[in-house]
Amino acid sequence: MLKSSLLGPKSDRSAAGVSLHDTPNSRRVHDEMPQTLSVAIITMNEELNLARTLASVQFADEVIVLDSGSTDRTLEIARSFDAKVYFEPWRGFAAQKNSAIEKCSGTWILSLDADEELTFDLQQEIRRLLAHNPRADAYLIKRRNLFLNRWIHYGGYYPDPKLRLFRRHSANFAPPARFTERPVHETIAFDGNLETLQYDLIHHAYPTIESYIEHMDRYSTLGAEIIVAKGKTGRAWFGFYYNVLAIPALTFLWNYIFRLGFLDGREGFLLHFYHSTYTSWKYSKAWQTTRNG
Repeated sequence: MLKSSLLGPKSDRSAAGVSLHDTPNSRRVHDEMPQTLSVAIITMNEELNLARTLASVQFADEVIVLDSGSTDRTLEIARSFDAKVYFEPWRGFAAQKNSAIEKCSGTWILSLDADEELTFDLQQEIRRLLAHNPRADAYLIKRRNLFLNRWIHYGGYYPDPKLRLFRRHSANFAPPARFTERPVHETIAFDGNLETLQYDLIHHAYPTIESYIEHMDRYSTLGAEIIVAKGKTGRAWFGFYYNVLAIPALTFLWNYIFRLGFLDGREGFLLHFYHSTYTSWKYSKAWQTTRNG
């Protein structure tokens, strides 16, 4: 399952933006063009999610599904919704999403993960927006993150704004001129007129504990690569225990207590407890990599 991070929502532009380079002349050209919408989705074995996602974007002019080798019913489901299906080997989140965007022909791009769904109100809001010439270059969309099918309101998980809607030819993921390519939690930079839509996107992130543990095991391995690249593996005695024990404990305390994560009940406790465990795994795997040379 390919998804954006549920590990630490950020609302700052550097985490959720895109790089926009419209000039006044290109802006006038945009205003004169019909406003059409392409949806870009990357997939890998998403048969449990994809139908729900595609059903929520049937108002779009075009849907692009870029698959990286699904062996389940993902492609069959995509074609049943008249999506344009492409295949490319997996090259990382940023590269894969950029490739899907390049295949779009609409004047606007809606970039979604396969486990995200537009609420009815959000569908109507986007349709109304594109019926006229939008005044912004890109739009943040608030996201409801679900854990064990419960909407997580607190602990930093809502409103979790993500930049999902932007003008074509105005955006890319992890621009190499400003950011080092990362294997997970792809970064998007933004320089332009940014606004936030009123209604929400639903992120069906982790319906079971098993799915969360499986993903955190994989994400912690990718996160460890980033730590190793930055040289923050904590090979000294103090650094090791600080990274593997203190940082996870402080992360849990901050999100569960001070950011009111306890108000989300038992699901909130499990999410924040397991997230702190993920943090420990990440640093432990980084230490293991350097320990083994």
